[in-house]
Amino acid sequence: MMSDSPGKKMAEAAVKKSIAESMMGEAPDGLARTRISEKAAQAGREAENEVKREMRGVKMAKGGTVKSSASKRADGCAVKGKEVGTILEVDLAQPLLPGKTTLLTLDFNGQVPVQIRRSGRNNKEGVELSMAQWYPKMAEFDFEGWHADPYIAREFHGVWGNYDVKITIDKNYILGGTGYLQNKNEIGYGYADEGVTVTIPKKQKTLTWHFLAPNVHDFTWAADKEYLHDKLLTEEGVTLHFLYKNNPKIIETWKKAQKYTAEILTFYNKMVGKYPYEQYSVIQGGDGGMEYAMCTSVLGEGELNGFIGLIAHEFGHSWFQHVLASNESKHGWMDEGFTSFIEDTVMNQFAEKKAANPYAGAYKGYVDMVKSGKEQPLSTHADRFDINRCYSISSYSKGEIFLSQLIYLIGKDKLMQTLRRYYEDFKFKHPTPNDIKRTAERVSGANLDWYLTDWTQTTNTIDYGIATVAANDADATQTKVTLERIGRMPMPIDLLVEYNDGSKESFYIPLRMMSFEKENPTPNIKRTVLSDWAWAFQNYSFTLSKPKNSIKQISIDPSGLMADVKKENNTFVQ
Repeated sequence: MMSDSPGKKMAEAAVKKSIAESMMGEAPDGLARTRISEKAAQAGREAENEVKREMRGVKMAKGGTVKSSASKRADGCAVKGKEVGTILEVDLAQPLLPGKTTLLTLDFNGQVPVQIRRSGRNNKEGVELSMAQWYPKMAEFDFEGWHADPYIAREFHGVWGNYDVKITIDKNYILGGTGYLQNKNEIGYGYADEGVTVTIPKKQKTLTWHFLAPNVHDFTWAADKEYLHDKLLTEEGVTLHFLYKNNPKIIETWKKAQKYTAEILTFYNKMVGKYPYEQYSVIQGGDGGMEYAMCTSVLGEGELNGFIGLIAHEFGHSWFQHVLASNESKHGWMDEGFTSFIEDTVMNQFAEKKAANPYAGAYKGYVDMVKSGKEQPLSTHADRFDINRCYSISSYSKGEIFLSQLIYLIGKDKLMQTLRRYYEDFKFKHPTPNDIKRTAERVSGANLDWYLTDWTQTTNTIDYGIATVAANDADATQTKVTLERIGRMPMPIDLLVEYNDGSKESFYIPLRMMSFEKENPTPNIKRTVLSDWAWAFQNYSFTLSKPKNSIKQISIDPSGLMADVKKENNTFVQ
């Protein structure tokens, strides 16, 4: 129960968890961020075998930490636990064998702090309760082992489960969050069925909100006594909920944003795959914008275009963070970057003037980071970047370029096919970087192992230049063009030649290690496919059939989709 002074009373709850793990380590039906660590799950016949379970507690704030009580039980038996930072590790009374289950019960209490990163009360826009990362959560076990990363208010990784949550709170609060409200005709506040009038007795002090949330790896909610609640049923049958403060300055923006949210859902469904849940809630709360299962918590006092962009980004996480659910702590770029890619794509669709390269901002941020000399590989754990700016640019911008640059490598149609197949093949499976790479290879037929390695595991950069353009010594009616690879990372080359008479022709130089020839991205311009360029050679020459004085301009990568860090040497003009 939470009182009208939510920060002054301790919230109490019991979290129960039934775990069934296969040999591959999948643990369905998780209600906690409780992470279990297994020293040995061998046949269980050896007496010395111990099976450990680590439960993750969430550090809420200074002096406001979620703490477990003395009551920790497995299948009704008391068990011992050890807390280290935000991790609780519990020794099971009996080894847990593959295919078997155990029931963990943990009593915990916590204090809700004034709004900090992600969670708390009384945020700067006056929202009373933003309840994210508020309970112990099961941590993930997979083929790599346990992922018991301390929670430091950044990224998180979790176990899918079926959540059955009851929140008892003062009756004047209006809630929104993860899941489907089961007792909507007892609650009202815009949730009741059409034609149903809900009357709450004056003497009644509290309401109990009952939510069920199937197949999610997180549960988040927010509450405020001044929320307005709007609903919109989309053409896909998904109900969109909008909960925002009764503030005259923002109401019009929130109303206008609702149709765009529905359009975003339709666009993402076509671009990536079907959103699998029956509802999504956009909730004013938190400290910026953050994605959660079936909902987002956002600051809500911005201007319309920026607000739509924020919703487009946070809603996009539903596909990558909450359905595919790659490990965002280890591979933040697979979530933040891919989400940024579809966000920029849909926002370009909304724009009155369409950009030729809607991802240009990501390229600029990436090049600025390279020039700073502080870049770290994308394989760096999200919590261990030296500076936050490089974490952000790496995960959001360089991760976005991983996809947009695939347009350059294999073509737009193949990239879009890759996205849809990746989603279909790996939803609810926690894919790794190799899975997106292999999907792109299966769709295109290209060899992309080198691309995954150079782009995500090194800080090798792309830098190609036009070294010389000169009359052919053997025939002055021809022109010899020599290109050079200056950066360590090899790429295939698209080249555009423009002549003084207004004609154009393009040239494509395949990269030998790709074993692939891309379709012509500009079929209205004649293209010549040249012999391939092996990565070990720094220079490459070819001959144009026209004299040098007929050439107006030669450009490497006119699309701007190759992340060349030094564009000034990509063009020859005379």
